[in-house]
Amino acid sequence: MIKVGKSLLELAEFVEKKSIELGGRPAFPCNISRNQEAAHATPKAGDEDVFGKDMVKLDLGVHVDGYIADSAVTVDLSGNSDIVKASEAALAAAIDIIKPGVSTGEMGAAIEESIRSYGLSPIMNLTGHGLSQYEAHDNPAVPNRYVEGGYILKEGDVLAIEPFATNGAGFVYDGNWAEIYSIIRKKPVRMPAVRNVMKQAEEYRELPFAKRWLVSDKLDFSLLQLEKAGILRSYPVLIEKTGGLVSQAEHTVIITSDGCEVTTI
Repeated sequence: MIKVGKSLLELAEFVEKKSIELGGRPAFPCNISRNQEAAHATPKAGDEDVFGKDMVKLDLGVHVDGYIADSAVTVDLSGNSDIVKASEAALAAAIDIIKPGVSTGEMGAAIEESIRSYGLSPIMNLTGHGLSQYEAHDNPAVPNRYVEGGYILKEGDVLAIEPFATNGAGFVYDGNWAEIYSIIRKKPVRMPAVRNVMKQAEEYRELPFAKRWLVSDKLDFSLLQLEKAGILRSYPVLIEKTGGLVSQAEHTVIITSDGCEVTTI
């Protein structure tokens, strides 16, 4: 479905509906980030955007009873396949060294070395992460660069490893728009319209949800009020600092006694 002229919204809705048909639920909105966008882009309601000659990151998560699988691929329509190969090779390099006793710092070093071998940079201020029940971004962080020390892996840990490679500077910043939110605390709200949106958001527990999943004639106002009250947080689209193209590759792994099991193949 990722082809020039095809709809982003149709792809996102297909992924989310298919997740439910197969017996799971979306763990977060389908992310479709293009070109210099690294993450957190998802179509808005009624979105008419179509793919051009883009570098497309498709990042999806599915949960069953709160237990999450998180995976991403990059589909290149822009003619820059080496950037895609760099993140894929970095993911493989990290998985190759995983076993109990290995540190997340060592994983970051393997990721960075692999990406730099392509003459590219890792995104320094993005990381992989742990996964736990109804928690899509838990400890430990899995760096995409060398760091000294780090968390020591143990059997039973669940990690989402997601290298990002770029031909830019290797840093992202928050864009000025967001279509994804999550609940970070609960407290009473007085206005009926805001309460209605809050009730809809609570269906997703602590997991991220898309603005387009909610229905309200005062949706923008309600989301703003909930964010101001510290009840919701937004996830702005993350953009490469110098406008470089960004690729992403991601798998979820469970650490075993002698390595790991990849759950997202």
